[in-house]
Amino acid sequence: LGDCPFSQRVLLTLEEKKVTYKKHLINVSDKPKWFLEVNPEGKVPVINFGDKWIPDSDVIVGIIEEKYPNPSLIAPPEFASVGSKIFPTFVSFLKSKDSSDSTEQALLDELKALEEHLKAHGPYINGQNVCSVDMSLAPKLYHLEVALGHFKKWSVPESLSHVRNYMKLLFERESFQKTKAEEKYVIAGWAPKV
Repeated sequence: LGDCPFSQRVLLTLEEKKVTYKKHLINVSDKPKWFLEVNPEGKVPVINFGDKWIPDSDVIVGIIEEKYPNPSLIAPPEFASVGSKIFPTFVSFLKSKDSSDSTEQALLDELKALEEHLKAHGPYINGQNVCSVDMSLAPKLYHLEVALGHFKKWSVPESLSHVRNYMKLLFERESFQKTKAEEKYVIAGWAPKV
């Protein structure tokens, strides 16, 4: 489906740094033999540098930053965890069957914290320039928007204007447009989990 937000994070990083790459989509339901030979855990994303295969998006973007330092996407340490709980709270809310549990409120609380950060430091996590945190959040916020819109008819409240503007800025970036999965694939990817 090409809908993995962690893989898109790596692709966004490569695009923002103008690094040439070759993309292979893997059917995670029927992983090819060659893929499991180079990556026994079978997780995506995985990248090949020379003859070494490296899994884990955190590790991969760190290596890309090291090998291709310009433009720098390094986030200031104090901003490194901004928005880090949005994805797990989104997933909990998406999977929730009980409208009276606190999953929606937990997600709103995380989005409000992001709103406050962006109000003070925006329009991106680190001001005017995108950084690694933006590359991580962009695909997750896209999944949030598409999946919650489709399965729960839910969207980020109008009152969170900085978050909504942030999402618009991220989604309009050329790197995002080139690497995003079509909405139907995001929906198909979440359908068995909802």
